[in-house]
Amino acid sequence: MKAYDIKKGNVVEHNGGVYQVRDIERSSPQGRGGNVRFRFTMYSVPGGNKLDASFDGDDDLKEVELLRRLATYSYKDGDAFVFLDDEDYTPYTLDADVVGEAAGYITDGLTGSYVQVIDDMPVALQLPQHVTLEVVETPPELKGGTATKRPKPAKLNTGIEIMVPEYITTGERVLVNTTTGEFGGRAD
Repeated sequence: MKAYDIKKGNVVEHNGGVYQVRDIERSSPQGRGGNVRFRFTMYSVPGGNKLDASFDGDDDLKEVELLRRLATYSYKDGDAFVFLDDEDYTPYTLDADVVGEAAGYITDGLTGSYVQVIDDMPVALQLPQHVTLEVVETPPELKGGTATKRPKPAKLNTGIEIMVPEYITTGERVLVNTTTGEFGGRAD
């Protein structure tokens, strides 16, 4: 596969390791005869170690076959997260270091996640775009201050903290974007 064909989320082999491409920066040359360069931000699979690498558009990269299995979060086993395959109920155990920051978005019975599998080994987790979490602690709305909507911090039931609009109160369920970690509206 040529570097210019690679998209975010593709898994490729590079320097004897397997990496998932998370971000792509394209730089066009100035002047004549220059090659377009691609800068990939990649994370090792498994492990999640970050690697920045640059490639010419014509560089060949070997794509790795990756199975994406729709799974539902079942339970936590020590530090590991166990997801069950939605079709055949195969349990996939992902260590805390593989899950990484995504742990802050995982709640009981979370559906719509994809477990990425290489050679029957679960290696990565792809969360749904939005998850519903409950606000467990946030300061009360200030009455009569100004007409502007100032964001305020809110602690969620998984332990993460996000900024929410002033009108959100403790006990409300909110949508959180799992890519940006931002407030996405009221749930329900």
